[in-house]
Amino acid sequence: MTASDIFIAFGDNLLESSTSDAFDQLLLQLLLKASQDKRFVCEEADKALHTLVRYTPPLPLLQKLRVYVSHANFRVRAKSAVFISDCISKMGLEGMKEFGLGSLVQIAADSLKDRLPEARKSARCMVTSIYEAFTGDEEQKNPELSDMEIWQKICSTNLPPIQVQALVKIISS
Repeated sequence: MTASDIFIAFGDNLLESSTSDAFDQLLLQLLLKASQDKRFVCEEADKALHTLVRYTPPLPLLQKLRVYVSHANFRVRAKSAVFISDCISKMGLEGMKEFGLGSLVQIAADSLKDRLPEARKSARCMVTSIYEAFTGDEEQKNPELSDMEIWQKICSTNLPPIQVQALVKIISS
């Protein structure tokens, strides 16, 4: 329960390299607690993680959360997908490019195949946020290609065809 207060007070400083190991352990514990069946514990860990996303810069937090998208525990994967989606929705196209559009598309595609509906819903939100940021940027406009063709090109350079179809379907529906 104290984690929220810590995130509010020290948000930017928590992601510095000197506190990195301690922060990584705290993040893992919060993801594990948010994945439990005990309602009170789960709700408090969820609140703390939402506070973390709100008070820390999205790019360094994404770097930390990306590890947990492939965690062995499917509930931890789902929770990390939720908070990655929240981070992406706060970012602009430049931040996404700095992290790597290919990496974001890959994370979304992997989460879309996950076992829990929570992860799949977050993946759809990720795809929508990335697509809207990319197509909303006037510098990225190409008069010769439609937004959907550009999206397909981005996806096809980073994913196998079956996953490209899934991501294109999200945007076209």
